[in-house]
Amino acid sequence: MSVMHELIAVDALGPHGAYRARNRLTISDVAGHPLAELSLVPRLFVTRAMAALRKADTLPLEERLGALVRAGELFAYGVINGMSAPTYQHLVSRMSGTPISIVRESVEGISRKAAEVYDSAQQARPIGAVNDWHEPKAREGTAVWVRRGNVFAVHAPGNYPGVHSIWLEALALGYRVAVRPSRREPLTPSRLIAALRACGFGDDQVVLLPTDYNEASEILRQADLSMVYGGQEVVDTYATNPTVLPQGPGQSKILLTADADWREYLDMIVSSISHEGGRACINTTAVFVEGNPTPVAEAIAERLAAIKSLPPEDEQAVLTAYPLEAAQKIERYLLAKATGTRAHLGGEGVVDDLGDGSAVLRPAVHQLDRPDAPQANIELAFPCVWVAPWSRAAGIAPLKQTLVLTAVTKDEHLLDELLAEPTIKNLYIGNHPTYWLEPGIPHDGYLGEFLMRTKAVIRD
Repeated sequence: MSVMHELIAVDALGPHGAYRARNRLTISDVAGHPLAELSLVPRLFVTRAMAALRKADTLPLEERLGALVRAGELFAYGVINGMSAPTYQHLVSRMSGTPISIVRESVEGISRKAAEVYDSAQQARPIGAVNDWHEPKAREGTAVWVRRGNVFAVHAPGNYPGVHSIWLEALALGYRVAVRPSRREPLTPSRLIAALRACGFGDDQVVLLPTDYNEASEILRQADLSMVYGGQEVVDTYATNPTVLPQGPGQSKILLTADADWREYLDMIVSSISHEGGRACINTTAVFVEGNPTPVAEAIAERLAAIKSLPPEDEQAVLTAYPLEAAQKIERYLLAKATGTRAHLGGEGVVDDLGDGSAVLRPAVHQLDRPDAPQANIELAFPCVWVAPWSRAAGIAPLKQTLVLTAVTKDEHLLDELLAEPTIKNLYIGNHPTYWLEPGIPHDGYLGEFLMRTKAVIRD
């Protein structure tokens, strides 16, 4: 049997079932070994699929919630298209470089989210609004919470399986959904959508549309609303488009003021940096210290240095693996940007060659000489942290543009300022890691704020 025939086929999932395109992309694992072939659909396929989503009916609420629960179970633990859950998890780990334990936790998290997603979405509903115009309040006049459209599109990332729990909220609220998967790791959305279809959602209600870059914008153009993941350039591109919700870098931070003993918070600080491989937008990338930052940087470096370099499928792995060339490219970028800083860890480089064509990126800790140093806003997809001095004179300016800020301080006036700052999206006070997130808690606001609106209704 040829290698080509052994590759896993990741087909498009269109409104009439699976579709294997002529144009296919070979996807390799982190060591460069081919694993799968991803079908890339042409523009006409996209157009027809999006038209089918628009024409399709929405499943009644109870039916779709039941289907979501069953699909979450099947996705996490069942056999789908002949592939068991352990096999799928191993493949994702090798394909994306994500440690297997993180893959497993993410998969179980998606399953839980599928069961809870509608109740979680309800946290965004205004207290004065109801879900259905048939409710008795409508006889007196009320607000009804309704969708802003019917078709929702997602340009998904491939860095972490757990991101695919987020768009389930749109499905729960009655949207038909189109997912353009990452070309790095398309297995997770393929398996999840196959599970959803097997458990009650129609082929014309949720689709998988892998495309070349040229066709990707067509998916967004034909959707009512969309969510797009990417770097700062993606955020800038869609910042003024009211139909697109960009999901960019987090630049999450920790502030340690002088009225707190940082040693009591060291576990929280280190886990905020390294949790789940340090790849998420809610991992800490900068720590600001009122007073001398050197002891804090030294302590962080000592802890992070103890992490072992292991292949991603190892149960003890913490660090994400990359193809060696990709890891070296990130290392070159880091070393160039870190010029003039004081390296406590990773100053000579961060690439650790695993010997099979892949490498892990070892943690890096660099100390800055001022709070407004530009490096403090550099976010890289591994445990990389910038430790900077902070003073009351510097104020909250260095802390802006932050997805999550953990503030370890007793200064309530400062906390009031941080809470009022619109570019600080989430504020955690005290011993709470920046990656903390629970169902029903907003991540970058509630997704429901984007998907839904209120409409006044009064009836006889």
